[in-house]
Parts: sequence; C-alpha cells; structure tokens
Amino acid sequence: MNMNVSLTDFISAGALLLSIYATLRAHSWKKEESAFLDLQSKVNALILEKEQREAAQIKLADLGANFIRLGNEKYRLKIFNKGKSAASDVDLSFPDGNDVIPEKIIRDKFPMELMEPGQSVELIAAPSFGSRQKFALLIRWNDSDGEMKEKTLYVTL
Repeated sequence: MNMNVSLTDFISAGALLLSIYATLRAHSWKKEESAFLDLQSKVNALILEKEQREAAQIKLADLGANFIRLGNEKYRLKIFNKGKSAASDVDLSFPDGNDVIPEKIIRDKFPMELMEPGQSVELIAAPSFGSRQKFALLIRWNDSDGEMKEKTLYVTL
C-alpha cells in the first residue's frame, strides 16, 4: 500500500478541520443568541408590565392629608388629591375621635362631590392644650372607575 500524501490532501484535511471548527463555533453562538433572546423577552415582559401599571395609575386618585402650621398655635388639616384622576364622593371621618376640628366645619365641606388632581381642601383646626397630637383619619372616595376606595392616615399636629 502506497501512501503518498500530496498537497491536496493537506488542503482537504485543513478544510475539514476548519469546517469542524466553524460548526462548533456556530453552535456556541447559537446558544449565546438563544440566551440573549430569552433575556430580551424577559426585559420586554417587564417593560410591558411597567407600562400597564403606569396606565392603571392614570385612572386612580390618591388622597392624602396632613396638618400644616400657620404661625403660633394655628393649624389646618389639608386634604389633597395627589393622584392623576379625579376622586368623587370624598368623605372623611376620625375613627378614634376628633377633638381639634369642629364637626360643623367638616360637614360643611364633606362629603365633597369631586376633587380634581392637585386640588386640596383645608379645614381649620383648633387644638387645645390637652388635645391629642396624633389622629387616625379615614378617607373614602370613588375612583374614576366607580370603585370605592378608602385609606387610613395617621396625621400629627
């Protein structure tokens, strides 16, 4: 058996090795691409979820309250809508009792038919020397979707 190795045999062997290397490299690139596509689809799902949450927030009112001080011993309770939608039928109550805001002032302004985004209402507070400093305030309202919401806030003088 005569084994003459010619230049074409070396070229063929080199081409075979190069082809094997290219196949292996393409296979590893395909795995990396698949991992990248999985990551990209997860990122897209998170972005979509965030956009849906933001779209839902546009439809919601978010009411808050706090006492503001206006000089010596003068206070007001400020109720405000910091949401992006109007609140309707806004009402408030003090579950643990109220000894700083006269009931007549509350009933003159509440229930409030509509509170637009950024709108606020101030109630004159008249604390006495023995008044509590912390109050539970329950605010109820209807969102633009008609759903009744309520929030308990703890406001302090």
